[in-house]
Amino acid sequence: MENFNIENYKLELEKRAYSAWNISPKLVEEALHVEKDLAASFARIESNKIFNQLKVLKAMQKYKFAETDFAATTGYGYNDSGREKIEKIYAEVFGAEKALVRLSISAGTQAIAVALYACLRPGDEMLAAFGKPYDTLDSVIGIGDDSAADAGSLKDFGVSYRQVELTADGKPDIPAILANINDKTKLVHLQRSRGYQRRNAFTISELEPVIRAIKKYKPEVIVFVDNCYGEFTEIMEPTQVGADLIAGSLIKNPGGSLAPSGGYVAGRGDLVEKAQCRLTAPGIGGEVGPSLGYNRNIIQGFYFAPHVVAECLKGLEFSALWFSRHNVISQPEALGIRSDIVQLLEFNDAESLIKFCQSIQAASPIDSHFKPVPWAMPGYDADVIMACGAFVQGSSLELSADGPIKAPYTAYMQGGVVYENVKLAALLATQELQNT
Repeated sequence: MENFNIENYKLELEKRAYSAWNISPKLVEEALHVEKDLAASFARIESNKIFNQLKVLKAMQKYKFAETDFAATTGYGYNDSGREKIEKIYAEVFGAEKALVRLSISAGTQAIAVALYACLRPGDEMLAAFGKPYDTLDSVIGIGDDSAADAGSLKDFGVSYRQVELTADGKPDIPAILANINDKTKLVHLQRSRGYQRRNAFTISELEPVIRAIKKYKPEVIVFVDNCYGEFTEIMEPTQVGADLIAGSLIKNPGGSLAPSGGYVAGRGDLVEKAQCRLTAPGIGGEVGPSLGYNRNIIQGFYFAPHVVAECLKGLEFSALWFSRHNVISQPEALGIRSDIVQLLEFNDAESLIKFCQSIQAASPIDSHFKPVPWAMPGYDADVIMACGAFVQGSSLELSADGPIKAPYTAYMQGGVVYENVKLAALLATQELQNT
């Protein structure tokens, strides 16, 4: 063992492993140098993971989660001890008074809609403080091409809407936000993640002064944060810096890639109770909702989530630095603080974007033998290519990439529950691009 060199051993072993995909030894060696340059960033991510992991563990122990809590309930789901403890654990970890965590919330958009409908009434106004929210909320709010459709949007129920744009450098415009809060303003919507916008996700330290300013200006206004893609990327959540309510999806960060579906709403107790009634019915609230045997997946996924999110963050950090050194514009740049699990990569042409997404698919554990091609996806003004080989359909926590086939040819890369898988995808894509 005296002559054992760990760096040489790692290099030779990785060359052998990546040779299964015909990755050149030169790229493998270059990747090790990139990882060395990311040592400080990886250490910060690992430190946050340890903090979050122990926080989850302590909450599970506090509420005495037991093997008997895995038992399935059916029908109404009365007295589902596992479901009740899961909601208490979520609330504890997120620094909230109460949480609603249900398998029947099938998407982040649904979780957000439940929260918005719970809080807003006819005559109220919703203010989007960070520009227009995700496109999937257009129909919920009642804006966009189908805003006239009588589909039960907030607009249909007499809730008005306005929005405040970000500053030229992509920052919250606090004076403009306060200037747009009026007597009708009931809820201010903050979107933490970048979504499909060319801006960085907002960190907790950036959200806090916005929330504080709003609450000082109008204390009774509800500050709602769309927390999708953001959970466990830092050591605090928006509810721990003053947000009244947050919502997210279990097939993103908090599901840990094990939850097969689901979503959550967490925050002030009275508002979560309204969300419970919106999801089920007034008078029933959170007392019903059978777990159908999925309590194990939901709580085990939550237990794994800090580790899995850390794997995602390391994979995206590697991809950001790696591709920036291969003439691909990366946003955010590496070595910064990440507050979501989305990476933008800007390619020079359509062919490069397509090859990148096809490489992501080829590196996936599921459906790797399929080759995605651009197609006319409804709601987009250009063909879109989408790559995702996931265990859970549509899981944003698992490695995926998509992008519209139009300038500036941007791929939205997200997730990656196993760092080595993300690294493989990056190397495979680079080799494909070099062979073009």
